[in-house]
Amino acid sequence: MPSISDLEHLLRDAGLRVTRPRVAVLSTVYERPHVDTHSIIDRVRAQLGDVSTQAVYDVLNALTEASLVRRIQPQGSVARYESRVGDNHHHVVCRSCGVIADVDCVVGDAPCLAASDDHGFAIDEAEVVYWGICPDCKSARNS
Repeated sequence: MPSISDLEHLLRDAGLRVTRPRVAVLSTVYERPHVDTHSIIDRVRAQLGDVSTQAVYDVLNALTEASLVRRIQPQGSVARYESRVGDNHHHVVCRSCGVIADVDCVVGDAPCLAASDDHGFAIDEAEVVYWGICPDCKSARNS
């Protein structure tokens, strides 16, 4: 987990003004990988007091636009945010409890997958979501 001064440095380097809500949101995303928006709002309010829902959404949009956080939204799930950006990793999602884990590229250089027809695009990222049952849910089913 980066220090507050590290987070402030990241914001400045991205050309963003350092504000308490931005630092609180960025800190929360670093502390809790794949955190959902409502959890971020709750955590930021616990840290700073009265912060509007819209302010948190605005911060998340600014951080996403600046590539400081990545927004993911597996099918059937609410939007989630992570601090791991720029490395073309993927995700595995539990069909039972919804837990999400990172999956590094399976083979080769980014992007991990080559399109059979790129339609003239210069592809630089592949987004893959694996679905299954996590070990905890699998154990619970077998008990």
